[in-house]
Amino acid sequence: MEFFLPIAEVYVSLPFLFILSLFVGILSGLFGVGGGFLMTPFLIFLGVPPAYAVPNEANNILGTSISGSTTHYLKGTLDYKMGLMIVIGGTVGTILGIITFSYFKDIGKINIVISLSYMYILAIIGTMMLVQGVSEIDRARKKIVIKKKLHSHYWIHGLPFRMRFKKSRVYESAFTPIIIGLIVGFIAAIMGVGGAFILVPAMIYIIGMPTKLIPGTSLFVTIFVSAIVTILHAFNYGSIDLILVAVLICGSILGVQIGQKIGERVDSSEFKTILAVLLLLVGIAIAYDSFFAEEVIKEVSNNGTSKLGPVSQFVRDLSKNVPVLYGMASIVLALVLGVGAAIIRKQFSNLRKKYFAKAQ
Repeated sequence: MEFFLPIAEVYVSLPFLFILSLFVGILSGLFGVGGGFLMTPFLIFLGVPPAYAVPNEANNILGTSISGSTTHYLKGTLDYKMGLMIVIGGTVGTILGIITFSYFKDIGKINIVISLSYMYILAIIGTMMLVQGVSEIDRARKKIVIKKKLHSHYWIHGLPFRMRFKKSRVYESAFTPIIIGLIVGFIAAIMGVGGAFILVPAMIYIIGMPTKLIPGTSLFVTIFVSAIVTILHAFNYGSIDLILVAVLICGSILGVQIGQKIGERVDSSEFKTILAVLLLLVGIAIAYDSFFAEEVIKEVSNNGTSKLGPVSQFVRDLSKNVPVLYGMASIVLALVLGVGAAIIRKQFSNLRKKYFAKAQ
């Protein structure tokens, strides 16, 4: 049974959407990659216009980032000072990204820009991951160990205004995290992704942060970038669909928790090749969808609004009549679900430790 989304104005199966977001969340938790690279294309395949898929997935990423960041906060594995410097650049980059998004939307080219961006980025990342995955498998079979240089020096390390980050134990120019945040924010605004595919490698190889602080700091940055993207899209275009977002966040948060638990027990490095192939297939599917199936999407999108249920009607009226309150509601929804999931996980973890302690 399909449900008509009041804002995106397309029919979707909410149970299937929940299962899909759960699956993407598991992959995200298992491999440590942002789910936006998969979830946004999947939404497009389901008939959600790209201009709506991007902001709603950004809102979803906000919820999962809040959940993950809260967990790292409770563990103390988060560098606030470094995160705030990246957020400064991310804020500027997000605003520039929204301006670019608005330009292409005004000339009617935003859907094809989003699709082409995903097509090229997925092809590049998928190919790099495939080569890396095959190389790791080959080295593992031959028992070859390669020592990697953790911190190389580039032009960015010669920038002025150096400052000390005590938590990460690095002495770095303030411009380094700001420039990285600028790039992440720009991409997040246009593509609806968290930017971890850039942020995590940059924090490892450019900034040289300790590995244990990287996931929490990355999620901390993503909270602010995704929140800005969500607010600007909600205020400017009214493109956030609370019903769609609620389903996505619930599925993703649960999936991430499951994926992280699986990752603690299984060596996921051998599965990187499978994920790389999946990314390549999604990129190919987007290329087909962009150049051959565009008319089908338009036909589904203009299928009429029929009769809305009371919840859908309330969501639509709220979006049109009080867009500011509606935009804030989407942030609060992500905040409540994200923090709630982290607290529940913490409680279950404490109960499990207590139970096993008594059992032993």
